[in-house]
Amino acid sequence: MTKSPRQKAVVKRIKPAPRPQAGMALHTADGARKYLTTGERDAFLRGAEQADRQVRTLCMTLAYAGCRLSEALALTVDRVDLTAGVLVFESLKKRRTGIYRAVPVPPVLLEALDLVHGVRELQSRRGKGRGILLWPWSRMTGWRAVHAVMVAAGLDGPHASPKGLRHGFGVAAVSSGIPLNLVQKWLGHAQLTTTAIYADAVGEEEQSIAARMW
Repeated sequence: MTKSPRQKAVVKRIKPAPRPQAGMALHTADGARKYLTTGERDAFLRGAEQADRQVRTLCMTLAYAGCRLSEALALTVDRVDLTAGVLVFESLKKRRTGIYRAVPVPPVLLEALDLVHGVRELQSRRGKGRGILLWPWSRMTGWRAVHAVMVAAGLDGPHASPKGLRHGFGVAAVSSGIPLNLVQKWLGHAQLTTTAIYADAVGEEEQSIAARMW
């Protein structure tokens, strides 16, 4: 049966939903979860409150911004926008440098960054804080600091890591109804298919979604 021009136009306009990218998964080959649930993230943040102040702000940044550990460690004072309420990260997993993304974060994080790192004062000086790292640490030092807080919070396994915080951010965002294209922007993914793995929510997040029908 031959389709009319109008039918062809309708078919052409319908785009399939993005399929998760091959190689990206929320579980290990053994089925272990690779992301923190909302409850585990809250336990992690409570544990961070007992840590050194700079460790606490690093932990808060990873949890609330969903950035990579290397991106957090590259964050400079001038890219903390207290007025707009965003942190501006350089996306480090790009083929070229100088690609930035602004991620909205809660006031509690901005206040902590200002209090601990003197953001407002440094931005008022000549240079506006350019080139001044919030955490002048190596990646290993940052990883060990985060890992210590995970242990203190009673978290163990493949999800108890900076990457687990990033995955948890993605799952929580999608579970909260944030559009995939916004989650993609905040996480700095080049392809929407990468972000689509978080639409395959499981565990208590899937229970929360299912509960909307009950």
